[in-house]
Amino acid sequence: MNKLNIGTHVEKFVEWLSKIGEPVFHQMTKLIEFSVDTLQSLLLAVSPFLIIAVLTVIMFLLKCRGSKLSFNKTRLKETLGLPLFCLLGLLLIYWMGFWQEAIDTLVLVLVSTVIILMIGIPLGIWCAKQSKVNFIVRPLLDFMQTMPAFVYLIPAILFFSVGNVPGVIATIIFSLPPAVRMTSLGIKEVPPQIVEASVAFGCTSTQTLFKVQIPLAMPTILAGVNQVIMLALSMVVISSMVGAGGLGESVYTGILQANIALGFEAGLCVVILAIILDRATQSLGKKNK
Repeated sequence: MNKLNIGTHVEKFVEWLSKIGEPVFHQMTKLIEFSVDTLQSLLLAVSPFLIIAVLTVIMFLLKCRGSKLSFNKTRLKETLGLPLFCLLGLLLIYWMGFWQEAIDTLVLVLVSTVIILMIGIPLGIWCAKQSKVNFIVRPLLDFMQTMPAFVYLIPAILFFSVGNVPGVIATIIFSLPPAVRMTSLGIKEVPPQIVEASVAFGCTSTQTLFKVQIPLAMPTILAGVNQVIMLALSMVVISSMVGAGGLGESVYTGILQANIALGFEAGLCVVILAIILDRATQSLGKKNK
C-alpha cells in the first residue's frame, strides 16, 4: 500500500500561495513592521521610570474599580497587591538589564492581541448568530488550537521571511481560537428572555447586539481576552526561533549556549509580564460584573 503524502501536497499549496499572494503578504509585512517599530520606538523613547509609574497607577485604578478601597486590611492587601507587584516586578526587569527586551515583547503581544481581537470578536459574534458559520469555523478552530505551535513558524517564514512579522502572524493564528470561542459563548449565554424583551421595546438587531448582548457577555469576552494574551505571550517567546526579538530571543540564546543564568533571568522577566497582564485583564473583567 502506497504511503499517502499529505505533507507534500500541503507544501506545494503553501509554495503556490506564497507566490500568488506575495503582493498581499508584502503589504501585511509593511503594516505590521510599521506598527511594531513605531510602538517600540515610542515606548523606548520614554523614561523607564515614567512607564513603570504610569503602569503602576493603571493597575491601582483597575483594582479600585474591581473592589472598593477601604481601610480593612484584607481589602487593602487585595487592592494594593497588583500595583505593588507591578512596581517591584518592572523595577526588577529594569535592574536586570532586560528593559528593552521586555518592551519589545510587550509590543509584540499588544500588536498581536489587537489584531486577534479585531478578527476574533466579530467572528465569534457571527458564529453565535449563524449556526452554519459555527459549523464551519468550529473544526478550523480545533485544528488551529491543537496543532503544535512550532508548525506555524514554517509557513510564516515562507510568507513573511524572518523577523518580528512572522512571529506576529504565527502568534495570531495560534492565539485566535479563544477569542472566537469565548465571544460566541458569551453571546449565546445571554438569556433569551432579555433579548426578547429588548426586541419588544423596539430595539433593532444591531441595538440589541451592542446595548444588550455584548455588555452582558463582556465578562466572558474578557476571559477570552485573558486567554489570548497568555497564549500570545507564550507564542512570542517561541517565535524567537524565526528572528522575533524580545525576551524570547534571550531565552533562545540561553538554550543554545546552555547559559543557565541568561535563560533564568529572561524567563523570570517573561513570568513577571505574564502575571501583570493576567491580573490586569482579570481586574478589568471584575469591573464589568
